Amino acid sequence: MIDQEKLNNAVYAGGCFWCTESDLRKVSGVIDVVSGYTGGQSDNPSYENHTGHREAVKVVYDANLTTFKKMTQFFLDHIDPTDAGGQFFDRGSAYTTAIYYKNEEEKTAAENLIKELEDSKLYDKPISVKVLPEMPFYNAEDYHQNYSSKNPSHYYAYKDGSGRTEFQAKVCTIRDQKDIHWKD
Repeated sequence: MIDQEKLNNAVYAGGCFWCTESDLRKVSGVIDVVSGYTGGQSDNPSYENHTGHREAVKVVYDANLTTFKKMTQFFLDHIDPTDAGGQFFDRGSAYTTAIYYKNEEEKTAAENLIKELEDSKLYDKPISVKVLPEMPFYNAEDYHQNYSSKNPSHYYAYKDGSGRTEFQAKVCTIRDQKDIHWKD
């Protein structure tokens, strides 16, 4: 049984929300992941009109089983944190990366993880992930929710074709070869 008092949430923008949602569902302790939009000024954005907003996900997790820090580490390993212009096939500000924080503790954790990633020299380019205060989150349309399960053929063709799958595997290989691992 889930302790409702231990439920927490975190918001991440990692490019295509289908991919970010699917990846973060794999973290032990995650209860739900919702695709949506955040960061812009307009209310009730839609897929057709989300100017100023990033595609993002809201992750609901059990704080007894995982932490904001662990989820953020996982998130950073599943995006290209050096790409300031979007992610893979998806270009433009709606697809840029960000970690949204609710409080100073989360802000400090995110900033420290980005510094740790930069210091590790895993990447040859600077880290461009923004750390921003949480803003209103708007759920994406129903057909975007849990897209990888509803439309697996299209989803995996998209993810593989975009280069995301290959990039994630490459990061794991480089981490192993250079013996670079997250600090606990």
